[in-house]
Amino acid sequence: MGMITKTKGAPRSDGSSSGGGVKYVCNVCSNDITATVRIRCASKQCTDYDLCVPCFSQGLHNLHHDPRTHPYQVIEPHSIPIFDDGWGADEELLLLEGAEQYGLGSWADIADHIGGYREKDEVRDHYIKTYVESPNFPLPERASPGDKRLSDSIPREEFQARKKRRIEERKEALASLATQPSAPAKPTSSVPSCHEVAGYMPGRLEFESEYFNEAEEAVQHMQFSPDEGQNPMTNDFEPETQLKMCVMNIYNDRLTQRTDRKRVILSHKLLDYKKNIAAEKKRTKEQKDLHMRVKPFARIMSHPDFEGLAGDLEKELNLRQSIAQLQDWRRMRIGILSVGAKYEEEKAARIARNTQALGQFDRMTNGLSGRNPGGRPVPPPEIATEVKEYTTAILPVRLSPSTQPNGLPGPQPTHSANQNPTPPPSTSTTSAPRPPIQVPSITGLTPANWTEDNAPSLQLLSAPERELCSKLRLQPKAYMAIKDKVLAEALKSEGKLKKKYVREMVKIDTTRGGKLFEFWVDMGWVTNAAKS
Repeated sequence: MGMITKTKGAPRSDGSSSGGGVKYVCNVCSNDITATVRIRCASKQCTDYDLCVPCFSQGLHNLHHDPRTHPYQVIEPHSIPIFDDGWGADEELLLLEGAEQYGLGSWADIADHIGGYREKDEVRDHYIKTYVESPNFPLPERASPGDKRLSDSIPREEFQARKKRRIEERKEALASLATQPSAPAKPTSSVPSCHEVAGYMPGRLEFESEYFNEAEEAVQHMQFSPDEGQNPMTNDFEPETQLKMCVMNIYNDRLTQRTDRKRVILSHKLLDYKKNIAAEKKRTKEQKDLHMRVKPFARIMSHPDFEGLAGDLEKELNLRQSIAQLQDWRRMRIGILSVGAKYEEEKAARIARNTQALGQFDRMTNGLSGRNPGGRPVPPPEIATEVKEYTTAILPVRLSPSTQPNGLPGPQPTHSANQNPTPPPSTSTTSAPRPPIQVPSITGLTPANWTEDNAPSLQLLSAPERELCSKLRLQPKAYMAIKDKVLAEALKSEGKLKKKYVREMVKIDTTRGGKLFEFWVDMGWVTNAAKS
């Protein structure tokens, strides 16, 4: 009983971390010896057995400790800075112990393990600055045992005075926050008209039916007599005592699980039933399913972190639905967002007309009535408000004015003979525009008229590439496969290829293979190795 640690299932306040931390008490007089010199028994028979200096000097002892034969250790608190001028060696050790016990990322639990009114953000920033961003990662910058510059520059008394002053200031800040008048809250009397969730008693912060509500039945008649305990002959617990201790461990585990679930309910504000139901009604079916799948993560995350995760996942879902809607508009040859919004309105009206209630002479059984097998109308698909905002016509990024209704770039404007367009002012930093590349036709080969109907992936090509595929009668998908293969090979040889090698690589007739090579050289994607 020499060491008392923070209870794992204790509910944590949202405002600030408490003193917390590891607390050492004397096993004889029960005085707090956390911040003073203590004597610890080093014998294997005494686990976590600590004594204060007065009790040790008087030879006081209890339990199995024998001061005449048991070795001991004199432990002095290491309240000196070693890595950071604001953190002592004892706090650094508790930081690493908390990270090992609770895992990196559980900064609230680690802050409670350290104690001293440390905040979780303060603990996280210190760990990242001292250990992660250290030039000697994974060791701190002053990890050398001989590096005592920091401890020598700040005397122990001055450092302990700073620590005591910091603790007192944070205690006063918490006390001032506690004394400030809060906004009038809901009445806390435990009557059915004062709380939204049936069975919850806000005055006692309990439920009428708790988790493992029958857990107390196993220990309600259990008694420990002074005569039972360890057998002096074998130094083992008696079988009956072992059974009682096993039952008590099971009971404590159930209480811990009950406290964990209550902590999740209170920290995630699940008792605001009306507010949660109102927010749930605003979500679409897909958003409700997403939130249902994310809810298990609430048990291992704080409320702000969980809300951020759920919001980011919902935003991803809305973006995916917006992309799917824009792809549907492209398939329907819609290239203007305002036309797409009108299309969605007409689509919703058409679905509403087809899903009207059945009339007396309107019982179609061939599945053409737009209803499910049960005879009920099929509801129109739900579209979230955020999805509509991503495809609205007031977005800052608009399609090019020269875009055709089918989404493809339109023809370049031509100037008449009487019009002399004013060239842009030339500077030393601007280069001359690239002249348009003319793709010569092949004698005896009629150009193909490729459209989106007979040539998939045509919209992925630029205007010169579409002209090239048309004159060489190459499908866009085949052209892109040849292009990827040739450019990947060009990267291996610094962009230099020979025309003969490209003809053999593309595995088509030599004439079209040569035209492809000349086109890529004119575009600047490939360099002719024969000329260089």
